[in-house]
Amino acid sequence: MATGAPIPMRIDPSITLLQQWLSPAYPVGAFAYSHGLDSAVETGAIGSVDDLRLWLEDLLTSGAGYSDPILLIAAYRYRDAEDLQDIDQMARAFAPSKERLAETDLQGAAFCQTTAAISGHEIANLTYPVALGYAARLHNLPLDVTVHMYLHAFASNLVAAAQRLMPVGQVEGQRLLSALAPLIAKAAQDAQTAEINDLSGCCFLADISSMQHETQYSRMFRS
Repeated sequence: MATGAPIPMRIDPSITLLQQWLSPAYPVGAFAYSHGLDSAVETGAIGSVDDLRLWLEDLLTSGAGYSDPILLIAAYRYRDAEDLQDIDQMARAFAPSKERLAETDLQGAAFCQTTAAISGHEIANLTYPVALGYAARLHNLPLDVTVHMYLHAFASNLVAAAQRLMPVGQVEGQRLLSALAPLIAKAAQDAQTAEINDLSGCCFLADISSMQHETQYSRMFRS
């Protein structure tokens, strides 16, 4: 039986960096936001795992899961500093409620602060998807992988939030993420052929839930 030195595993550093940025350990405070799920569960709009799956599918096709990748890609392809600021202002204007604006603003600011501190790049405060797209461009990270991993992290965080709000077990949560995987991949792929003028959103119940959350008496999350 032949023996020899083990063949070293080649790991793409860019993938490792994206994993770090989108890990729950990266201090952007994603665990504190539910994107309106807190209110949706409270009012009964989401009462089962099937309801949750449909809600997330809608977000990925017609909500922030559709618009955020477009903003991220626009920031990745920005022309100059003025263009980048215009994209960021559009991201802020597109937020449907006070708390959804805070969600993207505060997570983005935390991401920029931490990433600037560990990378040496100067990054002004930007909304979360814009910040990630801009940082990915600075680090020459692959755009397709960045968008895909961003959307997976988006869905994962909402599943984790739902597990604190309703009876969704660990295995059931992972089963749900597996079921969403093809839709996540398609959303990431479709976003790469979209333009900033294609921004749209029609998840009105999710938007209303985020507004209702502002005055919800008992709350677990910040949004």
